[in-house]
Amino acid sequence: MKYDILIIGGGASGLMAAWSAARRAAEEDRCLTVCVLEKMPRPGRKIMITGKGRCNFTNLKDWNEFSAHIRSNPRFVRSAFYTLPPEKVISLFESLGMPSVVERGDRAFPASYRSSDVVDTLVRACHGVGVKIETEFEVSSIKAGETFRVESADGRSHSAPKLILATGGLSYPGTGSTGDGLRWAESLGHRITPLFPSLTALVPRGYKEGDGKGHIPRETPLTEAGQTLCGIQLKNVGVQLLVEGTKAGAEFGDIDFTDGGIEGPVGFTLSRKAVKSLLGGSKVALSLDLKPGVELTELTSRVKELWAEIDKDPRSRGVREKERCRILLGKLLPRELIPAFKAAHPEIITLERRSRTETKVWVNLVSIAKALKDWHFDIAGYVGWERAVVTAGGVSTEDVVQKTLESKLVKGLYFCGEMLDIDADTGGYNLQLAFCTGALAGYSAAASE
Repeated sequence: MKYDILIIGGGASGLMAAWSAARRAAEEDRCLTVCVLEKMPRPGRKIMITGKGRCNFTNLKDWNEFSAHIRSNPRFVRSAFYTLPPEKVISLFESLGMPSVVERGDRAFPASYRSSDVVDTLVRACHGVGVKIETEFEVSSIKAGETFRVESADGRSHSAPKLILATGGLSYPGTGSTGDGLRWAESLGHRITPLFPSLTALVPRGYKEGDGKGHIPRETPLTEAGQTLCGIQLKNVGVQLLVEGTKAGAEFGDIDFTDGGIEGPVGFTLSRKAVKSLLGGSKVALSLDLKPGVELTELTSRVKELWAEIDKDPRSRGVREKERCRILLGKLLPRELIPAFKAAHPEIITLERRSRTETKVWVNLVSIAKALKDWHFDIAGYVGWERAVVTAGGVSTEDVVQKTLESKLVKGLYFCGEMLDIDADTGGYNLQLAFCTGALAGYSAAASE
């Protein structure tokens, strides 16, 4: 089959590229045949799992604020961002029958909180402008010449003078992102910057059995310490990233302890630099501040005041020091966090041997305050591609024209989405990048010669 534009990859950027190309042709009253080739049984598989199925599909920050959350080559994305800014993404989806809601942090979700609505809306938009979506088409080879010839593993072939690669990176390979497009791009002469998982779980030392390092598979069993923490969510905490003992990043917000390790918005944001540092052989740690709104001196005074209140409480008569310590921690921490906190900080209780038969227990109030302000986790490794949200690295932006996303090396070849060396924080930023780069690539490819 011959088409005007072929797009390999039916994810967020690929579907948006297809819609954008066909829409431009329709607005200019031109006939343009556009086909999306997707190797999975249905398009948008990765969108379906975004945001635990709720799909935070964009973020409404303006460019100045938005670009601060792009961790690689933010200037390169500026033209794409203004081609389809977040408010236009929302308007597009609403015009196609998908209302949205905006939550804390300018994060936009479908009003239904169903990621399937985002996929269905994109597919409906493509069909509405005549795009053909061919699923279960696994590309085996690409030949570049006067036209691009794309062949499948089962012998089918298509050709077109314009080709858009939108196959994604390496994250979540179960959704179809297995790095095929990156290999094709490299075979056509494009440089691929080093790839590593980003927005992934960081695994504290002693959290998983075997105490491995580097890539630690998510299915690795938890230790007793890991089981004690797993499932706990902490809100409004301060977290510092330490590389070789030096502060390399800091965030405030929420973290989750999961079967993978430390996740949540803050954990994910810091994971990019943490993983890159681990791959470089550096020692990495996280420091949790459970009371970020209070200085250490003030917190120490507060801990001592609470201890005095417990001591004066008639109900404390005859209660042993260890139990009083538990009561104190219950006033300072979520109860489900106390066992892990105590296990991680044995220094908060001191045993003084006074005689052969007498042992005195001391609760170290200053140590409790210090531990609340600096709960230290040495990071052994990270969960890899199997559950990383995005891929850091990709096709070098130096090989791509910023204003069109066309290759500087191969005429008629365009890139968009996660294939490019662009990635951002969690919070709707990466899907917005996928949409706007897809829109620009499709719009550019549809330009009349």
